[in-house]
Amino acid sequence: MPYDIKTALWPSTNDHYFNEKSLTPLKQEGPHCVATALAIATNTAQSIFQRSINTQDPISWSESLRAYGMKLAYCPTDIRKLRFYLPELIAYDDLFALSYYTSQDPGKLLGDPDHKGWLTGSHIVLLHRNWIFDPAKGEMISAIKHKCNDCHTKRIFRFVPSDHKRGL
Repeated sequence: MPYDIKTALWPSTNDHYFNEKSLTPLKQEGPHCVATALAIATNTAQSIFQRSINTQDPISWSESLRAYGMKLAYCPTDIRKLRFYLPELIAYDDLFALSYYTSQDPGKLLGDPDHKGWLTGSHIVLLHRNWIFDPAKGEMISAIKHKCNDCHTKRIFRFVPSDHKRGL
């Protein structure tokens, strides 16, 4: 297989799993952006996910989604800013989880963690079609205008059906 300097985030542009899903913004309570993002995706209470996930373990997020007929599939990314991925993601016209680092300081992003293991803060939002559902604000915002565009990517996942061949 040839070296591909920039691989596609998903192998097919024709796959649509949750583009017709209706989502309602929720505002996170405390530092629970992951639980709130999952609650938005499943139209449930964030407290359900607060009890069942490890915020630093996406496998636990995916496992918790199975009860709702979903799971997460990893999209190949690097640390480039989300604005470099957003046009492609919007073109897929579906549901994604976008996680990004909140620090704009490259020294923090590429540095060593402190004595407690802390590197820098991060946040997660949902991209549904061309809208960002931001748990921090409890709002739905145009993806092109959301501040995540200027932040460095931590992880990108696509929501897929729980029986899909790809996924965590």
